Amino acid sequence: PHLLRVHRQKVYYIREEICKRAGNVARDHLVALGTNIGKFTHAGKFRLTIGALDLLAKYAKNKIWVKPTSEMSYMYGNNVLKSGLGRITEATPAYTGVVIYTMADVPIGFGVTARSTQECRKLEPSAVVAFNQADVGLYLRSEDTM
Repeated sequence: PHLLRVHRQKVYYIREEICKRAGNVARDHLVALGTNIGKFTHAGKFRLTIGALDLLAKYAKNKIWVKPTSEMSYMYGNNVLKSGLGRITEATPAYTGVVIYTMADVPIGFGVTARSTQECRKLEPSAVVAFNQADVGLYLRSEDTM
């Protein structure tokens, strides 16, 4: 069994056993606990971080696979274009959450679809298919703040 715990405006996904053991450590001495899956902004809104990718990939209904030529572009923080779209799950609506995969089924990020599956078929190659919210390249781009 796993738990979600908030510590210093960050949400952690941790095993229940570890959570009980962490109870022996003073909160001000605790740096991190488990996997950081998100954080609360100053405005009080919750924002998922790249640490949630494994959880999202396990339970995702809507998926997008990118071509090998577009993987690096996506991991540099760019959106998924029609020219880089390999596959998309059937009946994916517009503006819904998706997990982005390589063609080898390795999850590399998550985002929001810009168009539905039906609209994607009629787009020009330079049109945006999915907006990037987080990708595995984020670890390298912001390793000093994570």
